Amino acid sequence: MLRFLAVAFSFLGSLMVPATAQQPLRSDCLAMANLVPRALPVSLRHASARPEEVAITYAGHSTYYIDTPGGVRISTDFSGAYRTGRLPDIVTMNRAHSTHYTLFPDPKIPHVLHGWGDNGQPALVSTRVGDVFVRNVTTDIRRYFGEGSGQMIRDGNSIFIFEVAGLCIGHLGHLHHKLDDSHFAAIGRLDIVMVPIDGTYTMSLDGVSDITRRLRSAVVLPMHRFATPLDEFMRLIGQQFVIDQRTERTLKISRDTLPGTPTVIILDGV
Repeated sequence: MLRFLAVAFSFLGSLMVPATAQQPLRSDCLAMANLVPRALPVSLRHASARPEEVAITYAGHSTYYIDTPGGVRISTDFSGAYRTGRLPDIVTMNRAHSTHYTLFPDPKIPHVLHGWGDNGQPALVSTRVGDVFVRNVTTDIRRYFGEGSGQMIRDGNSIFIFEVAGLCIGHLGHLHHKLDDSHFAAIGRLDIVMVPIDGTYTMSLDGVSDITRRLRSAVVLPMHRFATPLDEFMRLIGQQFVIDQRTERTLKISRDTLPGTPTVIILDGV
């Protein structure tokens, strides 16, 4: 009997291993969301003792390049049209328009992450590459063309979150609606957030302000800048945020150099 029980428990244990392995990787940004502002969980205190800079470059439209201290290069909403520097190691995409994705990325890009799922299922991204952890939170997206134009496609967009060097960096993608409490809970806190500011194709500037406040973001990086003149954007949003307009396209930032007041940093570009 004892031998039978031992074999049974061993068998059950073997069944449990794959289920455990399928659990999402641990998110430090979610852990930090439950702490006081700027507090760090134990796992990041070593990194904070020697802050490392992340370089963020605006390439155009909704494409930013993120270069991590460990040498990983990320490109957001990658279509291949907005290129700067070497080929990225990771690309994220949202299937809104051809300017946000490509079905034929360079085969030398090792990690291609889609913000939409297949067969009606939402995309699920939870992966670590070098010193960066990438995950997603899905939102709905509006259909613009063809049959059903104007209707919402469930889980058709992803907010991608990049956790690196103690920073939580989020790209809202082609966001078409306000976020509810379940979205904010899944996102956690974002130190740096990339937001669309066109005010028409995606969301209103009031919506941008609300989301930024809820996420407790220190830095807002505008994108989708073609429809709203920057002067108008700064006039509307400048009452709530410090405006820092720069002549360079790259921002180098660490957790220790985050501004103490929520700041919109407008990098050079279109």
